[in-house]
Amino acid sequence: MKHSIIKLILPITTAALVAGCASSGVKNPSGVPVTRMNADEQGFVAGTGIESQDLVAVTDKMARSILGIPQIANAPTPPIVVLDPVDNQTRFPINRDLFLTRIRTQLNSKSAGKVTFLARDRMAALERERNLKREGAVTSSSDPNVQEFLGANYFLTGTLQGLSTRTKAGTSDYILYAFQLIDARTSAIVWEDAAEIKKQGLEDAAYR
Repeated sequence: MKHSIIKLILPITTAALVAGCASSGVKNPSGVPVTRMNADEQGFVAGTGIESQDLVAVTDKMARSILGIPQIANAPTPPIVVLDPVDNQTRFPINRDLFLTRIRTQLNSKSAGKVTFLARDRMAALERERNLKREGAVTSSSDPNVQEFLGANYFLTGTLQGLSTRTKAGTSDYILYAFQLIDARTSAIVWEDAAEIKKQGLEDAAYR
């Protein structure tokens, strides 16, 4: 009888140990699973600062606004534009290049060639390639001796400014997103547009 009980217990114990090993690891049964969302949606992880839905709304508005001005819409040849870094004066440490990058991609994909952007952020690689062509180290479809980089007609830039209020009742943030198209020859601002967003919340959020 004793041996029969031991034989019965051993499989149960072994199964329990295997199950215990199989269930080991990091688990958070009370946590929230990952949710796939559109970039223009506000999720449940939100704060009063600059978020993806704000960036999408602002850059969409700016791209549409730029395409409507005479300097772009009525230009006989596509104007050449260079991106000048956005000045982030808000308290949020956001990647400021996101705004101009998205405006550029929107214009390039939807403007039907009405604007030409220069890759000034790739100048080191472009200069190396030009030098190699001039030296005859690589082939060129045109004469490498007369090949030069294009100059800009306009600079596209912007400024992010904020006003924050914090009390025991919560946090409030107002952000002004302003962008300008500047004539590279005269320094005249030929286009400017802005968007304003204000948010309030009970708790602040950490931004990276």
